[in-house]
Amino acid sequence: MRAEPASLEGSINHRFTDPEILLRALTHSSHANEARVGERSARHDNEQLEFLGDSILGFLIAEALMARNPDYREGELSRLKAHLVSAAHLYRVARRLDLGSYLELGRSEEMSGGRSKKTLLVDALEALIAAMYLDGGMEPVRRFVAKHVLDAPAEEDTPNGEIPNGVTNFKSALQELAQARKLPHPRYVIVREQGPEHSKIFTVEVRVGPEWSAQGEGRTKKTAAQRAAHTVYERLVRS
Repeated sequence: MRAEPASLEGSINHRFTDPEILLRALTHSSHANEARVGERSARHDNEQLEFLGDSILGFLIAEALMARNPDYREGELSRLKAHLVSAAHLYRVARRLDLGSYLELGRSEEMSGGRSKKTLLVDALEALIAAMYLDGGMEPVRRFVAKHVLDAPAEEDTPNGEIPNGVTNFKSALQELAQARKLPHPRYVIVREQGPEHSKIFTVEVRVGPEWSAQGEGRTKKTAAQRAAHTVYERLVRS
């Protein structure tokens, strides 16, 4: 059963003054086609909104990365942006919002598991961004992108904000960069634990093939691994 869009408004912290544009953002072309019995109209599905949302998202990510990383060169910013707007990252964002449960799908897409398809969820997320912009301007979208895309919680992150830059999940970014460069998958090993049981410091080493390695320290294994991944990631993007 499709969830009520009103509950999604609570999750994204935006109440639409025009509920119709939210419904359009959540309507896949398969549903619009069936509803209009073959008379397809772009005004009744989310494809045009997806087109607009993709551009808005790219702009806001670029704007935020420049502000947060004033010393980074263009290449470094581009690689971070590529990760943050990648289908893999946006798919995780859409899943955290449970976006699939709100979609209006045609029968064929419903039957084939469309609510969990990566492409449909990423498209719907971009359409939702456009709908928020058209309904309320750039500021609510900027807040949404900062919270759900830039600073999206990940299992590797820690509540006290120890992860450097607070921009992205460097373990995921390193894995994607290694794959793009046809390097071996990163391997993580705990090399040291120091301190009393209630206040340990962990040291984790990451290796990407024989040439790339680094160690990171943190109060949790996850934080240490993130810091190690961050170091190797930065070295790779500069190479």
